[in-house]
Amino acid sequence: MTERDAVRRAYDDLAESYAAERSADAEVAARLDSLLERLPRTPRVLDAGCGGGDPALAALAEERARAVGLDFSGEQLRLARETAPGAALVRGDMTALPFREGSFDAVVALHSLIHVPLEAHPTVLAGFARVLAPGGLLLLTEGEEEWVGENPDWLGTGVGMRWEFAGREATRDQLEAAGFEVLEEWDRRDELAEDDSSKPFFLARLTR
Repeated sequence: MTERDAVRRAYDDLAESYAAERSADAEVAARLDSLLERLPRTPRVLDAGCGGGDPALAALAEERARAVGLDFSGEQLRLARETAPGAALVRGDMTALPFREGSFDAVVALHSLIHVPLEAHPTVLAGFARVLAPGGLLLLTEGEEEWVGENPDWLGTGVGMRWEFAGREATRDQLEAAGFEVLEEWDRRDELAEDDSSKPFFLARLTR
């Protein structure tokens, strides 16, 4: 079983527990509102790694966006159908996005790239660039430092989970290599983090 398969199965197994912890987030909703203000009137927005619909997909679907949620976990998508009934849902892997070039005005990837193997991070960012329209925006979270690790009992569920953080500096470099310009960057603690460390958020624009 590959690392990606292990992460997918884990998210299937702990879908309900994760949904109970990853609830709607007022600060993220405000950031999404700010993102939408920069976009066309009825933008098409992809939530890559949407999970059960919170914190991003449900908020997007309630606004003027034409929201599309992508996840490789069938159980997470089942929950997303209830959480974000106004969104289109697609089962697929963010390492090989099943969308045409220039399909979206923005891509949101919160708490999802960090589960992709480090060697595939540039591929994912290049995929985001491919499916974005010229000048499209990307809202992304990463880890502060490069780190690879796992927890065999995440959220007290008895289910193991794995993370692979590229780190702040490497993510900046990878965004630039993929054709993005970082517009804003800020830190915020993830409520599911096991320590008090902050995670960086990036807002970037496709420049090509």
